[in-house]
Amino acid sequence: MALNISGAPYTMSEVSIGRKKEKCENCTKQCNKKQSDEGINSLQEKGVATGEVAESTSVQQVLLSACLACDGCVSENEGQRISQQNLDELNHVLALNKKCDTSKHKILMVSVCPQSLPFFAIKFQMDVPAAAKKLCGFLKSVGVHYVFDTTVAASFSILESQREFVQRFRRKLHDSNAMPMFTSSCPGWIRYAERVLGSLVTPHICTARSPQQIMGSMVKDFFARQQKLTPDQIFHVVVAPCFDKKLEAVREEFYNSILETRDVDCVLTSGEILHLMEQSKVTVEEVDSAPLDHVFGETSDLGVTRHEGRGSEGFLEHIFKHAAKELFGIDVQEIVYKTLRNRDFQEVALERDGETLLQFAAVYGFRNIQTLVHRMRKGKVPYQLVEVLSCPGGCLSGRGQAEGEGGRPDRPLVQQMEEHYSSLPVRLPEANPEVQRLYQDWLDGHDSLHVQQCLHTQYKNHSQPPSHIPNSDMQW
Repeated sequence: MALNISGAPYTMSEVSIGRKKEKCENCTKQCNKKQSDEGINSLQEKGVATGEVAESTSVQQVLLSACLACDGCVSENEGQRISQQNLDELNHVLALNKKCDTSKHKILMVSVCPQSLPFFAIKFQMDVPAAAKKLCGFLKSVGVHYVFDTTVAASFSILESQREFVQRFRRKLHDSNAMPMFTSSCPGWIRYAERVLGSLVTPHICTARSPQQIMGSMVKDFFARQQKLTPDQIFHVVVAPCFDKKLEAVREEFYNSILETRDVDCVLTSGEILHLMEQSKVTVEEVDSAPLDHVFGETSDLGVTRHEGRGSEGFLEHIFKHAAKELFGIDVQEIVYKTLRNRDFQEVALERDGETLLQFAAVYGFRNIQTLVHRMRKGKVPYQLVEVLSCPGGCLSGRGQAEGEGGRPDRPLVQQMEEHYSSLPVRLPEANPEVQRLYQDWLDGHDSLHVQQCLHTQYKNHSQPPSHIPNSDMQW
């Protein structure tokens, strides 16, 4: 069985942007970053794209992910760095490692997001744990030294988000920015919040880093020291379902200017990795299985697990259950969602004696984000927490692995991936001894300065809030 199971090369659909301004299909009608002819020409000259780049110089081919690329929000410097995150860069590192000049050798580490593994399971026609071992075996066969999954990093992100929510809730009466708290794991949402919504929203964004960036911090800090390496000796690749993760990796706060290295050097989508496998002209049967590696330098054969909730790490469910117990002494066994507009806009409420104690929302896709913003215009949002993701359906629907013809999600593929993902056993972050060990061995405890440095970040305002959205009279 060849890896290109579909019988055709894996391609990513693109959207043409020429001199005529085109709106992204996810246009929120809020973005005031208009693309100038000069900006378009600059991108054409640099050959920058968040997806694939066409050879034509008259029309720039840009994969429109959310509203990032189409409205000029990507700076020239960012564009240059994003353009380097491709298979050519990975192959360049692999080629240098084969040469005799050891001064240019890099230890190559790959971290795979759990939302990418169902994609490979379907393509390999096997279950997720078996597919993870096949993927690991292939990566090591081409020269990768270590392969991790990012579940442990997601556990840190969830736990820190839980702690921050409880802290915000307890100070909500004297801090107008405490509530609601918006989740911070989706770079498409973060980009929109920073560039368009500005100070209206950014103070409300949870400061916990995304799983990707916590993994980057762990690899370049803890694991590097474990292996007696410096961060600049490591080339760290993340395999993710989403193109927006490339943009997250180049944020300036994740760059070490002294060592000139990033926490995540390169993000490749699931589809790009599949393309690499197809280029190698191997079959699944020819690939030896290998267990994933362990951040303590051991080999991990404990199997692949997931977190509770839908296929995007379940931040809402974890925070909801933790807050119910911590704030009100209520053990929530099962969360019941109330669908509002569609399955990508849902609410969850905690009630006692007719009183609503907590009210959370899951808002996926920019059309539903528009609805949320529309409610903000009216000055009232009833939620204490909103889990926001730019991809309809969540991370499993990321355009780096689930895009079908015409740029629309491949619904049958997404449904299959959801079934594969939900079949994985659940492991609570609080019950993970590896996480607790890392809090002590890596971070010097739960409340240390190291925790703030490695697990948290801050978000900036790159735009004034639109004048028609009220701010001072906002009621959350």
